[in-house]
Amino acid sequence: MEHQRITTRWLAATAQRYLDDAVTELDHDLSIARLAGLRVRFDPGFATEVAAAFERAPAFSAEHTVRNGYDVLKRESRLQYDAIVDSGIHVEPWHGDGQPYRDSRQLYTEVRRSGTLRVLLTRDSHGPGPVTGHHPMREPAGVTARGVPLTYNDVFRVVHDIFGHVMFGHGFGPRGEFKAAYCHMRMYSPQAHPVLFAEHVGQICWFFFGPYASRHGRVPPDRRPYPEQKIIALERRYLDAFHRMFDVEESA
Repeated sequence: MEHQRITTRWLAATAQRYLDDAVTELDHDLSIARLAGLRVRFDPGFATEVAAAFERAPAFSAEHTVRNGYDVLKRESRLQYDAIVDSGIHVEPWHGDGQPYRDSRQLYTEVRRSGTLRVLLTRDSHGPGPVTGHHPMREPAGVTARGVPLTYNDVFRVVHDIFGHVMFGHGFGPRGEFKAAYCHMRMYSPQAHPVLFAEHVGQICWFFFGPYASRHGRVPPDRRPYPEQKIIALERRYLDAFHRMFDVEESA
């Protein structure tokens, strides 16, 4: 990756090639470059409502739409991962303490400089406590990075960091995570959107606006647990309301 400068334009072109070539039910008329001009009307009340819905939801749903949604999410995450690796970006499992990046600026800067993305392995962190039980995203993805087998959740972390955060510089706060989720969701078939919304937006809302931000005396983010890794889809009205929060304008 020494001779390839990673820029917003280059990453957007990589994402666009994926969209144009993917054999999926994607919006092939979508211009990824236009998403650089994304604006969000962030609503803390909506985020609080979603956090409460996520908290109330059961840990598991056996509905066919949920199972199918995860199948699509896994398959298309792997296709996006292949597109990223084929473009020349390297993936390196993180074996250090804590998170591989202290903030979104370090993620953005170091990936663009080095062409390498460090990924926190699911086996080390997936939920509020020890990684146990079955979850579709913890299944093997059939790919390795530096000799380490990756799960579908590892693969999703890679593609979301690249296409959700690094591509347009979206941050790790609630507003940045909403924009990252919206941009990245546009690269998935509609069948995956309900579970992707629960997996990402539901968990982000729970983390920033859920019980540890209210009932427990507003525990600082760096001391909050991560939410339970549920296998669910929230009510469709939340996903529809989420989509209506965004405007796309041509970016200078």
